Amino acid sequence: MTNLLQINSSIFSSGGHSSLLANEFVDKWRTRNPNAQVTVRDLANDPLPHLDAARVSAYFTPSGARTPEQQVYVDESDALITELKEADVIVIGLPMYNFGIPSTLKAYFDRIARAGETFRYTENGPEGLLEGKEVYIFAARGGKYAGTSLDTETAYMRDFLGFIGITAVEFIYAEGLNMGDAAKDLAVAEAQKRLAELVV
Repeated sequence: MTNLLQINSSIFSSGGHSSLLANEFVDKWRTRNPNAQVTVRDLANDPLPHLDAARVSAYFTPSGARTPEQQVYVDESDALITELKEADVIVIGLPMYNFGIPSTLKAYFDRIARAGETFRYTENGPEGLLEGKEVYIFAARGGKYAGTSLDTETAYMRDFLGFIGITAVEFIYAEGLNMGDAAKDLAVAEAQKRLAELVV
């Protein structure tokens, strides 16, 4: 069975532009893949605490030496990693906030980037362990930044996902959403056209 994991990171939950586009893609994808399993993780409704020293220490403590509190932190991370490992397709709703990714998404990434689980260090450097997955990122921005030095998101997302072994990454941009109704309508229409082309 094919598994799809949808991660929405808009502070407006399912009402954000990035979430709406991601939802539309997933709805169309479900139609083409009626027997697939879809899991939705909404980081606005179910946010993760930001990484702290206690959690990092728990991750690096051998299993037999962990305190009960440390085990809770590790179990939290393990559940997210299992969810990610089981996904064949990953859909991410990605707004841009102050030229960067939402802090809730960074908190999620900090939970899943664990040596021995999603990557490992070798004599040739780090090696990602989550190969063979497809990622579709719906990047919604108030201004127009793609292809400029102000677009820090695209490179970061490719770098992070590549670090854990995911290299099949497709970006669908909806830009200029705060630049007037005409620009917004055009951006959404173009993104909808592109997502329809990508549904398989």
